[in-house]
Amino acid sequence: MPALSPLAPDRFPDLPVIDGVRFAATEAGVRYKNRTDVMLALCDPGTTVAGVFTRSSTRSAPVLDCEAKIGVEGGEGAAILVNSGNSNAFTGKAGEASVARICAEVASATGLPGGRIFTSSTGVIGERLPDDRITAVLDRLVAGLDPAGIEPAARAIMTTDTFPKGAVRRARIEGQDVKIAGIAKGSGMIAPDMATMLVYIFTDAKVAQPLLQEMLSDLTQRTFNCITVDGDTSTSDTLLMAATGQAAEVTERGGPFEGALHEVMLDLAHQVVRDGEGATKFVEVAVTGAVSDADARKVAHSIANSPLVKTAIAGEDPNWGRIVMAVGKSGAEADRDRLSIRFGEIEVARDGWVSPEYAEAKGAAYMKGQDLRIGVDLGMGDGQATMWTCDLTHAYIQINADYRS
Repeated sequence: MPALSPLAPDRFPDLPVIDGVRFAATEAGVRYKNRTDVMLALCDPGTTVAGVFTRSSTRSAPVLDCEAKIGVEGGEGAAILVNSGNSNAFTGKAGEASVARICAEVASATGLPGGRIFTSSTGVIGERLPDDRITAVLDRLVAGLDPAGIEPAARAIMTTDTFPKGAVRRARIEGQDVKIAGIAKGSGMIAPDMATMLVYIFTDAKVAQPLLQEMLSDLTQRTFNCITVDGDTSTSDTLLMAATGQAAEVTERGGPFEGALHEVMLDLAHQVVRDGEGATKFVEVAVTGAVSDADARKVAHSIANSPLVKTAIAGEDPNWGRIVMAVGKSGAEADRDRLSIRFGEIEVARDGWVSPEYAEAKGAAYMKGQDLRIGVDLGMGDGQATMWTCDLTHAYIQINADYRS
């Protein structure tokens, strides 16, 4: 495993018990020995489930199966089973058969109908999933289900991650507290095309499935679809959210519940960037003054994904010319003579030329920090967008060159 990211949080957060869901994790030896690699979350009857998935044209068998099941609600509970080590992607009919066997066995072990079993797989692409190793440990998983077992579940879904990712927020609804807790995995193969990782969020609130789906889909555009590590979108990206209905009911958009959910999703998204393979810098790219939000997003995406920008940041080089390059190639409407650039609060360029107050030493000193902000104003309108990325280091090459070794 790679060394712990220098951007990692001090510890895994204290995630509260979410009434109506229990967790278990164990070692199945899907790819590696002596490593927890399968987790099960079992939700009580009355749970609603929403999901957002990768739009890759080579998405995995588990993703296709989950897509078909989202929105088909009954009064039953739900189960989510996730394995790491093997993505069950580009495995054809064999991959579909593996999903069917796992779902059938989970249904048998939990008493749920097959349509309420959601599976995810993450890891190496193009290798047949040894699903018999997963089904062999189902009895152990069911026996180990624990309302407080979310942290081991977060560890079980890791691949090249250097730390487990969790987030929690609370909201007050009609005088009652509701809780939202989420876990995620993601480190490489991260780009803004939903969901760029595996994410599982649980709440004790009661939320109708259409409303839950609407909120989750919209908030994804401002969180998980605004991060990038390397510009590559996975075949297995999955975001699932379960609302167990044990607490107060959410009946509308825009209230405290949606605000808390946004914070959980953004927290997890940022943690994925902070665990970017080989990352030493966390970078916010904020673009303003575009002719539209869409154009602002093009510019932010171009900067955040640029290998030249990201390697300059890794080398702590305030090479603002690379920012200019990324703006120019973005495809957004831009005018050289209106462009302004900032590193944090330092004005680097103004109206298409270096700022008279800028000194290279200031920029170099700023680049030594771990949390950086690149601000770009196009000077053309009110459009704005923000994305988050990391630097690109030698360690990224080492991790990915040895990934299957």
